[in-house]
Amino acid sequence: MKSTKFIKTPLAASVAMILTAGLGTMSAYAQDEQEKADNEIEVIEIKGIRGSMIRAMDMKRDATGVVDAISAEEMGKFPDTNLAESLQRITGVSVSRSNGEGSEITVRGFGPEFNLITLNGRQMPGTGYTRSYALENIAADGVSALEVAKSGQADVPSGGLGATVNIITTRPLNSPGEKFSSSIKAIHDSSNEAGDDVTPEFSAMYSNTYADDTFGFAVSFSHQERDFQQQNANIQGWQANVDLPTLDEGDYIDARPVDSDGNPTGNYFFPKDMNYSIADVERERTNGQVTLQYSPVENFTATVDYTASRAITGVNTVGWGIWNEFGSNINGYELDENGTAIYADISGNDGSFTASRGTTEVKARSIGLNLEWQINDEWEVEFDYHDSKNETDNGADDGLGSTGQIILGSDQLKSKVYDYRTGEIPHAYVNWNNGTTVLDPSEIDSNFSQFSYSPGESKVEQAQLHTTWFNERFEIPLVKVKFGAAHTKQTMGGFTAWSGLRGGPGFNPSFTEIFPDGMFTYNDTGDMLDQFSGGGSALEPNYYYTYSFEEALARQLAYLNEDLLGDNQYSIDPFYDGIDSESYVEEKTQSFYVNSLWEFEVANYFVQINAGLRYEETDVTSTVRQRVESQVNWVSASEWIMQYETGGTDNFYQEEGNYDIWLPNIDVKVEITDELVGRVSWGKTMARAPLGNLAGGRSLTGSPKPGARTGSQGNTNLLPFESTNLDLSLEYYYGEGSYASVGYFKKDVDNFIQTQITETTIDGLYDILNGPRYLEAVASVEARGEQATSDAVFNEMLALGYGNADGAIEPTSSDPLMVWNISQPQNTDSKSVDGFEVAVQHLFGESGFGLGVNATFVDGDVEFDVASLTQQAPLSGLSDSANFQAFYDKDGLSVKVTYAWRDSYLIGVGQSQGSSDAPPQFGDTYGQWDLSVNYDINENMTVFFEGINLNNETERGYGRYEEQFLFARQYGPRYTIGARYSF
Repeated sequence: MKSTKFIKTPLAASVAMILTAGLGTMSAYAQDEQEKADNEIEVIEIKGIRGSMIRAMDMKRDATGVVDAISAEEMGKFPDTNLAESLQRITGVSVSRSNGEGSEITVRGFGPEFNLITLNGRQMPGTGYTRSYALENIAADGVSALEVAKSGQADVPSGGLGATVNIITTRPLNSPGEKFSSSIKAIHDSSNEAGDDVTPEFSAMYSNTYADDTFGFAVSFSHQERDFQQQNANIQGWQANVDLPTLDEGDYIDARPVDSDGNPTGNYFFPKDMNYSIADVERERTNGQVTLQYSPVENFTATVDYTASRAITGVNTVGWGIWNEFGSNINGYELDENGTAIYADISGNDGSFTASRGTTEVKARSIGLNLEWQINDEWEVEFDYHDSKNETDNGADDGLGSTGQIILGSDQLKSKVYDYRTGEIPHAYVNWNNGTTVLDPSEIDSNFSQFSYSPGESKVEQAQLHTTWFNERFEIPLVKVKFGAAHTKQTMGGFTAWSGLRGGPGFNPSFTEIFPDGMFTYNDTGDMLDQFSGGGSALEPNYYYTYSFEEALARQLAYLNEDLLGDNQYSIDPFYDGIDSESYVEEKTQSFYVNSLWEFEVANYFVQINAGLRYEETDVTSTVRQRVESQVNWVSASEWIMQYETGGTDNFYQEEGNYDIWLPNIDVKVEITDELVGRVSWGKTMARAPLGNLAGGRSLTGSPKPGARTGSQGNTNLLPFESTNLDLSLEYYYGEGSYASVGYFKKDVDNFIQTQITETTIDGLYDILNGPRYLEAVASVEARGEQATSDAVFNEMLALGYGNADGAIEPTSSDPLMVWNISQPQNTDSKSVDGFEVAVQHLFGESGFGLGVNATFVDGDVEFDVASLTQQAPLSGLSDSANFQAFYDKDGLSVKVTYAWRDSYLIGVGQSQGSSDAPPQFGDTYGQWDLSVNYDINENMTVFFEGINLNNETERGYGRYEEQFLFARQYGPRYTIGARYSF
């Protein structure tokens, strides 16, 4: 333990004077004597897990509203190395994961886009094309505390409908003197195969004050490297009510309910594809912060800080799988009682083997200035300004300058079989024309490659002025009034360049001769997804081919040139036909607020009331590049490509929108006894519409295959989500660091956003499918007694002379107009969410043992109705959650075991290859065990061990029903050993 001196501030003194005058409980003489006695109070700073939990509990108890917190155990040592993983320990908070790490948070059932992340009270820009902030990119070493405000506060920037999370970093003048902390870790990720088995992480932090504690300097730095592997099985989407052929009774099973005539009733669903992949990932994360503080006089402090982070992730992926189109090519199937295909035998299309490569860099920086001046005992002024930016670049691969995907395979097959009747992972194998289920290397052909580049930037400039008046004049229970204004400018935008499908595409003509057999390596599935039943060697197919991305690239560049293929030549240039889409959104918000704090007694109960009102006015401007579509060509049996007009016909389309909003709040806190605290909070909070939804203009998919002819259109006039909130809680603080609490919350949310999908035809965009030439080809194929698969029809149209010089089929005005499913967000009706939170934290005296348990139960009329094909506006992220923490911390040894559990939840609405009814994506139940052990060798040196995901938990997702498999992901446990030195 460490002893420090606490000098009572003028603010604390004035609050004490007000309370004394208002309640009349002390004489003026006694007050003066007490103030003198209180000028120096010794405070014991308790380190370790115990100290962290005590400080977090005190922050919760002292707050006027509903607030939870996490405090650093000591400088440079936060409870978890990842901020999102730390936040999930808080009641009502659960996390979504990226690459096996906590990334974004859901609070009380409200997903990442409903929660605001602030850094020292400053609104932070989102990561990528979103308002959500990816917390895995921020190291925890330089963080002193996290505050999660679940009820609204007028003096806090708006945007946190679920909660506002404030990341508090180190301030040297808050902890005077010289302090240093450094650590080094060795990380072993058990999933790693291609990278280093052990990767480093190191951090250092230094803080000092000078000139009688009037000048402070703090700097922190951290660097982490992590190599790991993600194994994945994936379906991109499910198609509802595709055409079913008339089959012999033994070729199908339909378990759906039947009507009075014995006919099956209800919807039915087939998978669009089935893919498997292994991704080897190398990730580096570097964080740094510099803080300067100057306090030339006692009541004035100037702070300048600069925070920067860089996360770079390189991924090399191999994959294999099948693609399905539906027509007259379903040979057999089995539907379960919900209409989900758990078995399907389908002809046509192809089987492929994929190699992908890409590197994404995320750079963030924030520079800020803060001036605090306590003018006198009555007035305090604070000015804060920051300029923060977050850049995402998926073209950080030096060799490509983009993200690339190479697909090789074959269309020489009889049929593909999808089977999900056993195990936790669907099986999908191909009956090849060679009479086996294994493709020979000599049969592997070029399908297509594609290269994309989509950088983006999000930026926030914000100036805030806060003025506080402390009531020194009037003998009323008013303690203080805080009022202020802010100007916030947020801009976000980027562009996408896409090469198109290069190198044919689609096996016609065939180029098997450019790939020697020795280029391909045969692999069995071995331990692939072996944590799932049906995975590993039991997987079907139980093999896959790998090949060198670089060799496949070089061979196609050399052979599939312009002389051979003309405009279809092989190219890695994502700008082959220019920029495909570009959009920018700018929001300017002016805000004003007033907040008041009242303290008094009612019938001997101490009452604290915080009441405030915030007004905001926001102007939105959207600027979008519009490309002019000319036609859709059918270029191979399974590939359709959008063509665009050339000659500078792109234009920028601009839309504007605006809204204003009033956000009142009132918090009532009553100290029923010295241990028992009751709270009632009422107020309004808001969350702005997703930035991507605000970008106006229309865009159509560049690869409009049958069943995937989609487009999107933004809506700049979307109103924000507005929530009227009620919180009730009872908190029992019965010992040092020990408390129990129960709370009820209810949120009534207006202006829910629903993505409405409309079937639309666009003049001039004709559809070859079901046109007169297409129907002629179908008739010719069927006249020969053959099955009219897409391959057969495409080849027949070429044989009939309907192809162009490049072997592609172009539409004509005799074809029908293509029907597009255009999605556009719209504000809809109101929704309600309510729930209960319970938490217990107990320290077992001086034994060193402690326990923390919490759970959240949420419900509402915001769930997705899986039985309905109508478009819906549910709440993503809604789920129950629970956390468990047990620890021992005494005599230099600390051991902590944690478990985080989240029930199944809605990830979002819409599947990338799902049908136009906007089907859902659900995440399955997830529970993870973690362990940390720390041992103090001496006062300055600590060694430690950490185990993450010790139970090797996996991730799984599904569609309307659990049988509608969407994804399964496997990572493996992660272990860390290290040492920390501090003084």
